Amino acid sequence: MSRPLTALIAFLAPGPMGAQAPQSADELFVARDYVADHVFTQGIEGPAMGPDDHLYVVNFAREGTIGRVRTGEDGRGVAELFVELPEGSTGNGIRFDRRGAMYVADYSGHNILRIDLQDRKIERFAHQPAMHQPNDIAITANGSLYASDPDWKNSSGQLWRIDRDGSTHLLESGMGTSNGVEVSPDGRHLYVNESVQRKVWRYDLQADGSVANKRLLIQFPEHGLDGMRSDDAGNLHIARYGAGVVAVVSPQGELLREVKLKGHKPTNVAFGGADGRSVYVTLQDRGAIEVFRAEHRGREYGR
Repeated sequence: MSRPLTALIAFLAPGPMGAQAPQSADELFVARDYVADHVFTQGIEGPAMGPDDHLYVVNFAREGTIGRVRTGEDGRGVAELFVELPEGSTGNGIRFDRRGAMYVADYSGHNILRIDLQDRKIERFAHQPAMHQPNDIAITANGSLYASDPDWKNSSGQLWRIDRDGSTHLLESGMGTSNGVEVSPDGRHLYVNESVQRKVWRYDLQADGSVANKRLLIQFPEHGLDGMRSDDAGNLHIARYGAGVVAVVSPQGELLREVKLKGHKPTNVAFGGADGRSVYVTLQDRGAIEVFRAEHRGREYGR
């Protein structure tokens, strides 16, 4: 685990003994293994589907890396090293802009990194020492980024906007442990959840990128909240850390369903696949990735 990775190391993700794929590839909300246990570290996070139709996930084999996962002929994921981040950097959330550039929340370096998929060049897009540890990021159609910024020690957090020029703007402090963040399909709302407080907040997005009219969307009675993504119908798919499920919540705050996972500690989700309706879930307790089929495609599909 600690030896240098000097070449691309491919891992084929075999299923457990006796495991079978669902009878139908289109069976909805049934999780199956995609990448096997311990291919990624317990810091597995940040899944995002790239413009090359590969899934990108942080902390492949060891901390401070990003892995790239393609789907093999058997439908399971084959993971390899994509890049090693600069010394002192550790990735968390990942997003792609319309031009295909990758943005990575670097929580240990207090940065937002930008990576070119072609030459794998890594640059510091934004740096803000006042950030506790940038965690998850969301991106709007015009390329503005929103970053959650939890302070786990004090169960508090902040919310930032990062403009296209890399400038950072503090939108709110004194929050709970801000974590998952997402934009609505119509670009009119921003959602931010608080892990320890188990709350999901909804804001109105203003023309200048600021937020207003904060109100509670839903609160859960137990377990934690982590990363989340919206489908094109506006439903949030929320990783429920410790509960072993992905909760699907309507734009009105109604809990529509909970998708049961094999792992108990999901950290984040991402939509992808040929039609944008496959949901990939990263699991901390397994260092693995599970996948299930959803009713709607992700909001960023075909963008």
